[in-house]
Amino acid sequence: MSISLSSLILCPIWISMAQIQQGGPDEKENTTALKDLLSRIDLDELMKKDEPPLDFPDTLEGFEYAFNEKGQLRHIKTGEPFVFNYREDLHRWNQKRYEALGEIITKYVYELLEKDCNLKKISIPVDASESEPKSFIFMSEDALTNPQKLMVLIHGSGVVRAGQWARRLIINEDLDSGTQIPFIKRAMDEGYGVIVLNPNENYIEVEKPKIPVQASSESSDEPAEKRERKDKISKEAKRRREFYEKYRNPQREKEMMQLYIRENGSPEEHAIYVWDHFIAQSVAENVFFVAHSYGGLAFVELMIQREADVKNKVTAVALTDSCHNVWHQEAGKTIREWMRENCCNWVSSSEPLDTSVESMLPDCPRVSAGTDRHELTSWKSLPSIFKFFAEASEARSSSQKPALARRSHRIKHEEL
Repeated sequence: MSISLSSLILCPIWISMAQIQQGGPDEKENTTALKDLLSRIDLDELMKKDEPPLDFPDTLEGFEYAFNEKGQLRHIKTGEPFVFNYREDLHRWNQKRYEALGEIITKYVYELLEKDCNLKKISIPVDASESEPKSFIFMSEDALTNPQKLMVLIHGSGVVRAGQWARRLIINEDLDSGTQIPFIKRAMDEGYGVIVLNPNENYIEVEKPKIPVQASSESSDEPAEKRERKDKISKEAKRRREFYEKYRNPQREKEMMQLYIRENGSPEEHAIYVWDHFIAQSVAENVFFVAHSYGGLAFVELMIQREADVKNKVTAVALTDSCHNVWHQEAGKTIREWMRENCCNWVSSSEPLDTSVESMLPDCPRVSAGTDRHELTSWKSLPSIFKFFAEASEARSSSQKPALARRSHRIKHEEL
């Protein structure tokens, strides 16, 4: 393990000071000498040597990484997977590097949605002015005009954006498991229109304006000696404050403020907005939702706010390890009944895919996603979800329950 230069120099001094503090009042002279020694050490220079500049490339090529034919992120020269601990004992720097790569990945996925999946990028709010903050979603050409089927995809919370299930999977596994692209392509192949929500794009960040320093209002008749002493104390306090800030954050980053996007300031608001302005306007006979993690909570909130419309338009909902809670969200009895009939939650479990999993909540059937990893539940349950939608569509036309829901209820009844 490597040890920083500043720690090597300061450690013996800290030990000495601790020993002096235990020695009593006769050690004051030694304490003064040690303080004087500390004041002579240029900690600014030591700290600069501890952490490299937070200056990272803005392209995959700059990071010397690329996606291979299997959709795996690999180093261009070595062919190795991404390495998080690029510099040992510099966790903050490594994390910033990872985040910078993550932003590039987000833009890369946006490009794939437009170029590989032929989706259109639609700006929201639809009536936004030039100057106000804006977000966007992605839609297929026939999303609003497809008379048969429409699929709506909602990812979870965190750093993920439209088209992603999990950034960690994209970087460490592959594009298939970490993005929504396999869902989009299969949906379009099977005749669905597609809408991809972007529920985490709730605000834009701008640099916080600096507050001007107010001029001193002290009276000019104050003795010069007193003014000089106050100035000296003030300068010393400022120097110590700046030193602390540098120690806490050696490379001072810009202070940012958030400007929220109108009617899209949270995942729940976003889901309702997209429903009102797009999904509700579609002509599809059958609308299907795939919602992962917090996306499930956003869907339940949408249902609470637009219950009659959702019941009328939505045929089935596939949740993947959803974190919704019908009690905390105060979903009414009629909503819970509808969810039991029309929803299924593929949860993280070590049981084989589609095995019934018990739940204490009276909402919807829960079955295993065939993996105990939360972030993989959408990818692993993909074939079962499309089968569930096909059965739900058939059941709706013949006024029967989807087979998966019937099977789950039967297992529950037998076990009880």
